[in-house]
Amino acid sequence: MKNYLLAILVTGAFFYKTEAQQLKVATFNIRMETSADQGNLWKDRATPAAALIRYHDFDVFGTQEGFKNQLDDLSGRLPAYARYGKGRDDGGDKGEHSAIFYKKDRFTLLRSGDFWLSETPGKPGKGWDAKCCNRICSWVQLKDRHTGKKFYFFSVHFDHEGKVARVESAKLMLKMIRDIAKKENTVLVGDFNGDRNSEWYRVLANSSLLRDAYRDVKEPYENNGSFNAFGKALDRSTVIDHIFITQNGKALKWGILTDTYRGKFPSDHFPVEAIIRF
Repeated sequence: MKNYLLAILVTGAFFYKTEAQQLKVATFNIRMETSADQGNLWKDRATPAAALIRYHDFDVFGTQEGFKNQLDDLSGRLPAYARYGKGRDDGGDKGEHSAIFYKKDRFTLLRSGDFWLSETPGKPGKGWDAKCCNRICSWVQLKDRHTGKKFYFFSVHFDHEGKVARVESAKLMLKMIRDIAKKENTVLVGDFNGDRNSEWYRVLANSSLLRDAYRDVKEPYENNGSFNAFGKALDRSTVIDHIFITQNGKALKWGILTDTYRGKFPSDHFPVEAIIRF
């Protein structure tokens, strides 16, 4: 009898391993390095930001706003992670990145790429009515060494001014995910500069391709909004940093991580995390 029960457990474990893929994913706008942030300079935030990531033990996470030196700082403090992502200004190292970090011992990088949120996504440039900045999306295809499963992961930062740019960026994201990932499992994370009532959010959340991981969770951990302005916007409840998954996935947990250090904040955004299963 004992041998029979053991066989059932082993078979079940094998079936789960080959059929399911569980991931702890996150999006984290780390706030660009600027001397204007007196009292919240990157040199002081780098170690707490890395410690937050290490403690929460994300499998894969997307970042926004990081300059190369900031990403290098994180990589130096987080040797368990590899990263991918190019600069938005030149497709090299210049400007802010939407870089992706992933655990080296769990995942193999199969493919990677970048595109810009504009009418000409193959080259650096501003899109539609964006005035300030080029906006970039970076993506990877990873293979899970434990399950053999493959999936795509996209990290993006939408414009903060142009409404047309944000709506068209959402449409472009759907097109590019369909073109790149086809029908494969996909996660899209980012700072979308829009809450759940924004038109561009609804383009994504109401599509036949993606849905907000937040919607799957009965009791999301949402005691704050995702933008904190280094503590000046703690009264806000709006969420502008989102995690989307393809329709065959399911989120088991979702939360806004409000970690602080000595009363200060690792970034002007809180990370958003989800535990998902494909």
